Amino acid sequence: MYAVIETGGKQYIVRENDVVNVEKLGVEPNEEVAFDAVLMISDENGEVKIGTPTLEGAKVLGEALGETKGKKVLIGKIKRRKNYRRKIGHRQTFSSVKIRSIEA
Repeated sequence: MYAVIETGGKQYIVRENDVVNVEKLGVEPNEEVAFDAVLMISDENGEVKIGTPTLEGAKVLGEALGETKGKKVLIGKIKRRKNYRRKIGHRQTFSSVKIRSIEA
């Protein structure tokens, strides 16, 4: 059984007991997280339910494990012949969520 959820402007395929890194949710570790924007659910029999755009009454429950940071992305700015160079780094913050159950 798996589901496609939407959070933080991105879509994720999740199964039970998966650990997913999603955009920062701002929740404490060991706190319950519910994703209500479920776009699709596939059960054990292979039956697929697709929402328009989301499924009514479906939700995915998970537990927040904590926050992590992604890889550093370097941004460079250069203006030629002007002696202007800037190098800036950014590390995106993610929330780790362990998926507990998928409820259709």
